[in-house]
Amino acid sequence: MASPLPETLTLVGAGKMGGAMLEGWLSIGVEGAGIALIDPHISDEMQALAATHGMSVNPAAPKPAEVVVLATKPQMLDTAAPAVQALIGPRTLLISILAGKTLGDLTARLPNANAIVRAMPNLPASVRRGVTAAAAGAGVSEAQRQLADALLAGVGKVEWLGDEGLIDAVTAVSGSGPAYVFNMVECLAAAGTAAGLPADLAERLARATIEGAGEMLFQSPLPPATLRQNVTSPGGTTAAALEVLMADNGLAPLMRRAVAAAKRRAEELSG
Repeated sequence: MASPLPETLTLVGAGKMGGAMLEGWLSIGVEGAGIALIDPHISDEMQALAATHGMSVNPAAPKPAEVVVLATKPQMLDTAAPAVQALIGPRTLLISILAGKTLGDLTARLPNANAIVRAMPNLPASVRRGVTAAAAGAGVSEAQRQLADALLAGVGKVEWLGDEGLIDAVTAVSGSGPAYVFNMVECLAAAGTAAGLPADLAERLARATIEGAGEMLFQSPLPPATLRQNVTSPGGTTAAALEVLMADNGLAPLMRRAVAAAKRRAEELSG
């Protein structure tokens, strides 16, 4: 049986993440004619996409939609709330991807919303390889949950959480995680340059290495630890490097501090 798709959907905030999700929805068959974009600073790229698919942009009198997706910056919730209220009907499903904003925060500012799903996607959604963790509020019906699942699965994998309290940790791991990987490429390239490689070659090698390792993770059922062990010969060059990375003051404690900092910031954004 085909997954349900909404006939009407309003996206509030068409920035990088909102735009990435929008392209995913179009790819799985959501009709552009039923989509409205609301963003006072919409990009030329999004304007062109809207024109191509017959979407409305900043309609003068927007109507309540079957699904409203809230994708503004978290700090903009108070400012956007009055306009968003007008988009929410008695049967509207609200999907929020605002970091740090809890179901309680959203209910307090958007009392019209009876059914809210809080979700945290990540930027690989733009290439349909994202991962989204989601938590459903008490008012979400099973049909609405399936509808949310279909939309979120349009940009990658979906993990449903039984405890909304886990989302700040999810934000710190997968929501912000792509930036950690991009920084690792930068650091690996810089280390290669310090070891004597031309800077452009070091960057190409570092980038291709992370791309290839990521694809191995995608294709292999083996756990990351096993993949690491498979590429590590005892007493070899990789083992020498891993002695540094896996030392007591190596990558693991650094990553714990980074994730903890991101989680704290997500908690600070609540309210």
